[in-house]
Parts: sequence; structure tokens; C-alpha cells
Amino acid sequence: MSEPRASDVVRPRSDYGGVSSPVASPPPPSSARPEHIFPTLTPEQVARLARHGRARSVAPGETLVEAGQQTSSFFIVTEGQLDISQSGASSERAVASFGAGQFTGETNMLSGRRSLGTIRAVAPTEVIEVDRRDLLSLIQTDEQLGEILMRAFILRRVELIAQGFGDVVLAGSEYCQGTLRVKEFLTRNGHPYTFVDLDRDSSVQELLDHFAVGPEDVPVLICRGTIVLRNPTNAQIADCLGLNDAIDSVRVRDVVVIGAGPAGLAAAVYGASEGLDVLMIESEAPGGQAGSSSRIENYLGFPTGISGGELAARALSQAEKFGAELMIAKGARRLSCERRPYRIEIDDGAPIRTRTVVIASGAQYRKLKLPNLDQFEGAGIYYGATRIEAQLCSGEEVIVVGGGNSAGQAAVFLSQTVKRVHLLVRGVGLADTMSRYLIRRIEGSESIALRPHTEIVALEGDNHLERVNWRDSETGSVTKHDIRHVFSMTSAAPNTSWLDGCVVLDEKGFIKTGAELSKEELESAKWPLARLPHLLETSRPGVFAVGDVRCGNVKRVASAVGEGSIAITFVHQVLHE
Repeated sequence: MSEPRASDVVRPRSDYGGVSSPVASPPPPSSARPEHIFPTLTPEQVARLARHGRARSVAPGETLVEAGQQTSSFFIVTEGQLDISQSGASSERAVASFGAGQFTGETNMLSGRRSLGTIRAVAPTEVIEVDRRDLLSLIQTDEQLGEILMRAFILRRVELIAQGFGDVVLAGSEYCQGTLRVKEFLTRNGHPYTFVDLDRDSSVQELLDHFAVGPEDVPVLICRGTIVLRNPTNAQIADCLGLNDAIDSVRVRDVVVIGAGPAGLAAAVYGASEGLDVLMIESEAPGGQAGSSSRIENYLGFPTGISGGELAARALSQAEKFGAELMIAKGARRLSCERRPYRIEIDDGAPIRTRTVVIASGAQYRKLKLPNLDQFEGAGIYYGATRIEAQLCSGEEVIVVGGGNSAGQAAVFLSQTVKRVHLLVRGVGLADTMSRYLIRRIEGSESIALRPHTEIVALEGDNHLERVNWRDSETGSVTKHDIRHVFSMTSAAPNTSWLDGCVVLDEKGFIKTGAELSKEELESAKWPLARLPHLLETSRPGVFAVGDVRCGNVKRVASAVGEGSIAITFVHQVLHE
């Protein structure tokens, strides 16, 4: 039997509802070798895996896993053949085949989320079935097999995303705020989907009109081929896809991490790898602000740079490898800190109880103070510059507002595909706020125009931003420009409103920790212990703050990762008190 090839994995699907629909061009498949994506294990490696599972026979046509079923088992074929398929509008389509020595699974094996396809025997087949929990233990303890399995799982998910294979079809308009939001949610959470552009396919729009789908209902999301959601919230999408089905909300955790940016992910990796029961709670997607960065070039160990999304995806896989769990699209609403274990109230769910807390809720870009800003958010005003946004403004002029590294990275990234980038800063220049390597890139680019002493004073347009007025503060002159895309990356405001007085904040709303807390502040907070707070510990014992949300934090990815890992050292000490 021939070995499956990367090109066999999937092709974008166009048979939903019997409508032939153009889809957005997917990114190219990875350059990974097929033998890494679909490796064949040696008999000795199969024997090592067999010690963690049980042998079973599978009859031809017997289904082992249904599409949409929560992933609980992993299968190694010892004889025969397993096929993975996905149901289309009128038929099933083959995705991949596995023969002797090959194994099923992708990153859903790490998270326990639902299967994207149906696994079925096509001939008399012998398999070894390994429980997901036992598989995670094996990955952690067997270095050789752990590397083979992790690499295959991750590369398979990369191929699925690249080829647009998944259990989601999104129909929407590139000029719709909701469409951009849903695309970003699915993309940053690594969930494959097919996009149907209503602006390019009038037949799909006619079909939606027939079912009385109005502009307020767009985007329309078809979940798992059966459920139709109209302009769904991120939480509704997560529920439909079962992204949190594997999470046990009842048990008391050793540590709950609020936020899955670099600091939170680092805390999860180090905590889980050291045997702690770790749960991350993230309201949007892994990566935080850094997750929307097109390229980070000053992070240790990546001399050619790495995108924020890729860094977040790798870190999440690493955390899940050690047993950490991620609850997605559930924001923390309140920390009940009067007694321990602490209780964290979340959006639309039962409170989570935990012995310690690591607050890594980060910060968000401050919004431009313009009266009609909300009208254009997601329809001309953006807070991240990823491939999704870059596709919207290819060949046009754009504005980037801000003088920090995030703004610089966005300007350099966008300059590769747009006509011109206008980089607006209120100050005299960039030297005091941006890394020198980015300044040199900006100075050397013919596509980037730096405009100091400049700020936006008005936005104009109907359903989408059409024009921008900006003012030169030195001359006082205001000029109008036909520019349809603005990337706002100004100073950040901390995400601390949900704490509701539970911990001491500074005058800007950032969390005070360790030596930053005065004797008077600790007395006012009724600090109950003889010892002083640990480094990164707040005015509540066992509650730590790391990353951008913390007072005094250095706004760099490496700093956030360092703080997340250091906090776990003190978590251990608190748990042993």
C-alpha cells in the first residue's frame, strides 16, 4: 500500500449546499517532507507504543471515530488500512489513509477537541488503541516517540489549515466587521475553515436571500455541516465546535492562568511540565497582542524571526503536551479573592476554583479618541496586522498609528504588499520608542513614509472607512486623504477592570507586585502573612501578575516569557506553605 502524501490531505471544498463557490486562496502547503507528516514506525517503536494500549480487531466498514466526536483514543495500524474522510454535501471525500506502522491523530490529540474527520476501516484491520491520557504521558517520557508524534501532529494541522480543510464554512463579506472577527478567531485558534466571499459569488448571496438572511445576519457560519449560525459570537462558535468540551470545570486546580499571551503560555508550559494541574482561560485566542504580530525578530533563538501566531501555536502545543488545558472564548469576569481556594467567575459558565492564580490578562491598544471610531472597527480600523488584514488592503495606501515595536513591525510587514504606508507618530520620531533594527528598516523602505507630529482627527465613510483627516501639530494644518485602512497600535491600557478592587493597582491601572507594594498598601489590603509578597506576587497571597498587565513590566516578548516562568517558582512555594 502506498504511503499517504501531504498533497492527499485535503483540497478546499466547494460543494456546500450544491453551490459552486470560489474560496479565498489558501496559504501554500508546508515544505515538510511526507515522511514527517505520515511517518511509518519501526516494529520496535510499535511495540513500545503497544505497552500503553490494547490490541483490537476492526471489521471492514467499522467506524472508530465519527467526525465531531471528542478525541479520546489514538490508533496505530498493525495490519490492514484505516481511512479518514469528511462528509460533503452529497458524498464523502477521502482525506488520508493509514497502513501498517502508521498512526492517526493531529493536534486534537493534545487538546482533546473534536475530530475533524471520520476514521473507518476499509479492510480487515488490526490496531493498537491508546487512550489519549496515556498517549500524553508517553509523549512526555519517551523522547524519540514523543518527537515523532508531536512533529506529525503539528505538521498535519498545518496542512489542514493550508488546504482549508475543516468542519466550518464561513460565508461573509471582506467589508463586514463580523466576518473579519470570525476569520481572526478561527485563524488564531488554528481551526481550519473554508471561506466563501459573498462579494464575489452572487449565487450564494441569492441563496442567503432566499432564506431571509439579512445584512445583520452576516457572516453565516456552517458548523460541522449541520448547524447554521448567523453572525455568531466567538463563544457561540467555540461551543458549536466543542473547543472546551474536554475541560473539567469542577475540580480545584493548582494554578489557573488568566490570559494565553506569551507570559501566560510560559506559565502554563513551566507549571504543567513540573507536575502542576494547569488551566488557562483565554477570552479570544492564544498569543495575546504578540499573536497578531507579523514577525518578531528580536526574540532569543529565532535569528530569522517568527510570527506571533506561529510562536503562540508552538507554545500552546508545548503546554498541552505536558497536560495544561486551554479554555477558549471565556473571559474572566471577576476574581473572588475573599477566601481560598480562589474562585474565578467566567463568561457563561460555572466558576473555576484554584489554589493559586497567575494573572496574564495583558493590555490592549488604546483607541483613537474619535467620535465615530466604533463604526469602522473591523471595517477600516484594525488592531493587528496579520495576513488576513494584509489581504484586505493589498495595493492600497494604509496608515499605521504608533511609534512602538508593534507599529514598526506592522509597517514593515504591510510595506511588502501595499502601495504606501503612512506611519503617523505624535512625537518627533521613533528613536525613543522603537528598536533600532526596525527604525533602519523603515528608513530604508521606499514604501514607508514617516510622518512625525501627526495625528488623525476625523474618519469618514458609510459602511466602510473611505477617508481620513490628519493634522500636523507643528503647522496646525489638516489634510484629507482617500485612505481606507488604518492600523492603530498606540500605547496600551491594562486589562484589569475585571479584578474589581481585588488587588492593588497603580494610577494607570497596572497591577502592583512584590517590592512595588508599599507597607501602607499591604496593610490596606489586609495582607495576612508574616512574609512579604514574593517577586511577581500581588497584594493577595498566591495571586501573581506577569506580562503587560504588571506595573513595571518591560514590554517585550522575552520579558513576558521570563516572568511567566519565574512566577511558577513562587507558585510552588505558595502551594507548600
